[in-house]
Amino acid sequence: MANYIHQLQQHHTMPLPNTHKRPIKSQGQRRFNDVLIENLDLTISKHAKQRMEERNIKLNAKQWQQMNEKMIEAKQKGVTDSLVFTNDAALIVSTKNNTIVTAMNRDEASSKLFTNINGAILIND
Repeated sequence: MANYIHQLQQHHTMPLPNTHKRPIKSQGQRRFNDVLIENLDLTISKHAKQRMEERNIKLNAKQWQQMNEKMIEAKQKGVTDSLVFTNDAALIVSTKNNTIVTAMNRDEASSKLFTNINGAILIND
């Protein structure tokens, strides 16, 4: 399996693996979610990339996949800015432009107040 963190350091975008494709419902028609999943690229802001490197925050392929899927769900429900919690990290993600805005360790996040978000996503590792 590809090392997504290694790709992150080189390209700053995280393509969604093609493992999520669902069968086509009818000839010539695809589900809206399939199109969203295939076209979603999760971008990491310069600030978030720096924070992830400083704090040694790494996300595995399963976490990236879950985050992408949940971002699609959140976007469909009108969420524009979300707090994403993993077992080890807290990330602020803009679903409007598919960008991780900032990142911090889970311990560091426990004493913070998060503002300007309208959704939360919990990712189980």
